[in-house]
Amino acid sequence: MRKYAVIYRSVLMENLQYIANIAMGFVSYFIIIFVFINLWGYMYASPGDLIAGYMKEQMIWYVMITEMIWFGARSETVTRQAATDIRGGNIAYLVNKPYYYPLYILAKYTGEWSVQLPMYGAITLVIGITMVGRIPNFHMMTLFAVIPCIISGVVIHGVFKLCISMFSFWIEDSNPFQWLYDKLILVVGTIFPIEIFPAVLQPVLKLTPIYTVCYGPAKLVVDFSMEKYVEILLVQMLYLTFGCGMMFLIYKKGGRKLYVNGG
Repeated sequence: MRKYAVIYRSVLMENLQYIANIAMGFVSYFIIIFVFINLWGYMYASPGDLIAGYMKEQMIWYVMITEMIWFGARSETVTRQAATDIRGGNIAYLVNKPYYYPLYILAKYTGEWSVQLPMYGAITLVIGITMVGRIPNFHMMTLFAVIPCIISGVVIHGVFKLCISMFSFWIEDSNPFQWLYDKLILVVGTIFPIEIFPAVLQPVLKLTPIYTVCYGPAKLVVDFSMEKYVEILLVQMLYLTFGCGMMFLIYKKGGRKLYVNGG
């Protein structure tokens, strides 16, 4: 694991040199949050109203936290680098390196979000306290309990994005699948909580990555319960195990195809 730690540290230090570039994304983030603060402010007739069981402050904080995870977990490494390496043939050179390629990509990805996510977390806190106010019934210990869920969600997101990128072993362009996955996470899990959707769809949505990547961590922050906390952690562990299994399987079969074709 030492070699992956070295990769992680090198990418982390590299990203720390370009904090200004990362901060440029704050503009897009602020515009989105500003729009949703006003949108939900209009939809709630009075502060005490409930929509799908959420008070106005809870709903806005939910959107801010899911958008924080979305922006903080963005990475060209798991989205494009793996696909480019495979399509361009560079993978034939990289498989002979003294590391396991999927873990190498994930180490780089971790180095990226380790800088991005705390920065977006800080700006979320500032915007939320300034423009929305405190989360009702929120306790600081809740945040410490939820941090592992946020990290697990980001890792699961990266694993699934990498699995989609490795489809390039068989197809010319995996970008359409990346687009579909992104829009599923963004529209269903990020902009709206699962409770907004019809009751018949909610059990289905809980079986998708939406439940573990965005919804789960944000739900725990705005409305924490120990029962929900344990449930989300267990589902995340199942999804992480399944995702890693798929990642290793896809890479193994893709590598075998590479060797058969003379790569």
